[in-house]
Amino acid sequence: MAARTPSYRRLGVDERRRRLLELGKELFTHHAYADLSMAAIARQAGISKALLYHYFPSKQAYFVATLEQQAAELARRIAVDAALPPAEQLAQALDAFLIWVEENAEGYAKFLQGASTHREVRELVDDVRSATAGMILAGLNPGDEPPSPALRTAVHGWLWFMDGVLERWLDRRDLERAQVRDLLLGTLQGAVAAAGAREAPVG
Repeated sequence: MAARTPSYRRLGVDERRRRLLELGKELFTHHAYADLSMAAIARQAGISKALLYHYFPSKQAYFVATLEQQAAELARRIAVDAALPPAEQLAQALDAFLIWVEENAEGYAKFLQGASTHREVRELVDDVRSATAGMILAGLNPGDEPPSPALRTAVHGWLWFMDGVLERWLDRRDLERAQVRDLLLGTLQGAVAAAGAREAPVG
């Protein structure tokens, strides 16, 4: 019987990369970053280490690529109708985000932990946080006048607070998702009010 051609040769570049990123999401969810090697990843993927390096020049690059893919998926999930009032946009986006966090609880918990140990994860978290803060500030301050330093600080500080809430929620699971949502919306409203904003983000 003729030897079978290895399956990786039958896959196109885009499809192979997609499968590798799916595998990476699973591996980095269930294993610590330090415990994985490119050789082990290649074995799990059923390809040679040389082919894996063809797609990703290092384990770090592979790790970051899996995170970027998840960030892109999350951005799609929380996209809302820009015609809605800012308060409704925020509530809908937060609901969608919390559903995504529940669906990816183990991986998200590792993501938060990784932000304190890996520069690349921290940079990605900072990028997402900055984009989210910009969206919230645009809704709170729709005119041409830039938001006050107090308001900027309040919104950025709330996002750090949210990370702490989610880390505890995923660890304890002693609150329902709706309770977490209401807690986060309420604390944002309080922070914005304390910053002297003209308009609170939730009614």
